[in-house]
This record gives sequence, structure tokens and C-alpha cells, in this order.
Amino acid sequence: MKRVFGVKKNKEPPPSIEDANDRITKRGDTVDEKIKKLDVELNRYKEQIKKTRPGPAQEAVKARAMRVLKQKRMYEGQRDMLYNQTYNLDQVQFAAEGIKDAQQTMSALKSANKELKGMMKTVKIQDIDNLQDEMMDLMDVSNEIQETLGRSYSVPDDIDEEELMGELDALEADMENESEGVPSYLQPDKEPDFDAELNLPSAPTGQTVLPHGRPNPQTEDELGLPAVPRASLRG
Repeated sequence: MKRVFGVKKNKEPPPSIEDANDRITKRGDTVDEKIKKLDVELNRYKEQIKKTRPGPAQEAVKARAMRVLKQKRMYEGQRDMLYNQTYNLDQVQFAAEGIKDAQQTMSALKSANKELKGMMKTVKIQDIDNLQDEMMDLMDVSNEIQETLGRSYSVPDDIDEEELMGELDALEADMENESEGVPSYLQPDKEPDFDAELNLPSAPTGQTVLPHGRPNPQTEDELGLPAVPRASLRG
């Protein structure tokens, strides 16, 4: 049967964009190498044309140079065509990669959407609101407990507010005095002036004034002591 109908051949898979791009790039590199060789040959012909005199020899060199130049123009046209094909393949490859990225993004979004739906089934808005209300109630109770524990047991209820205000004013006055200089309670105590309190006369200073006509019974020396009378010397 195989001899009569033959064996069905397996079809080769079509080339991918990367394969086609690589093949065209290699062809373009080959054409570039040919163009470089033709440039070298053209430069050699140019030097020959400059060195030869006008005549049949120069015309032959020009003909060969013209032939090389035509080949170069042909290869340059092929190279441009290959570059255009490469550009088109790059555009198609970019579009294909963009579609693949979009497909992966859609798959990830679908998976995330399914997972979120499953999670939302276990979470209810009403439960969250109830939890918030309970937390607020607990905080209020906690504040009341703190205020109750912070009360002072030794403060009497019948405190005179006017008396407290008087003490507060006295404290403010002391603070003003402290800002101006040394506080009053840190200043040294002044010694009492007993003479001023008793209104006593001050002690006499200098020599005593005697009545007119009375001799001074006793004189004083330079130290303020009674002078010793000197005996008169008789000759």
C-alpha cells in the first residue's frame, strides 16, 4: 500500500519571525561585503585613470570602472530592499510581542479577579462596621476608667476658690520679683537699727567746748589720751 499511495510527508513548521529576520540580516551582511570589495576596485581604477593619458588605454579603464560601478548600484539596491524587509519584520515582531504581553496581562488579571472574589466572600462590610463600633465603645470605657483612677482622694470638696485665687496672685507677684532680681526669700535679713527705734542722741565727736573764761583743766595728746604734765626745770 505504501508503494502504491506513498508515505505522507510531515510538513515542516513555518519559519518564525526571528528566523526570517536572522536570514535576511545575514544576506544583508553578505551584500555589504561585496559593496566594500567593489569600492576598493573602484578606487584602484580611479588611480589608473589619473595616471594614464587620454586615449584607448584610459577609455578601457573607464569602461571597467563603469561596469564595477553598475554592480555596486545593483548591490546597494538589494541591500536597501533587505533593510526594508528587516524593518517590516521588526514591526511585526514588536506587534506580536505586544499581543503576547496583553494575553499574559489578561491572564494575570483574571486570576487576580478570581482570587479577590474568593477573599471578598469571607469579608463583610457589616462585620467591619460592627467591629469599629465595638472598638469605639471600648475606647470610651477605657477613658472613663483612666479618669476615675486619676482622681485625688485628699482634695476636699469645700475649697474656697477666692482663697485659691489670692494664693495664685501672690505666686505671680513672687515670680515677677524673681524675674527682676533676687527673690525676697533669698535676700539677707537687715540688722535692726536700735538707735533709730530709741531716738537716742548721737555720741559727741571732737573736743568739748568749755565756757568762755575757764581754762582747760586737762589736755590730750596726739592719741586722744590725757597728757602728762611736765615738771618745770629750774636752772
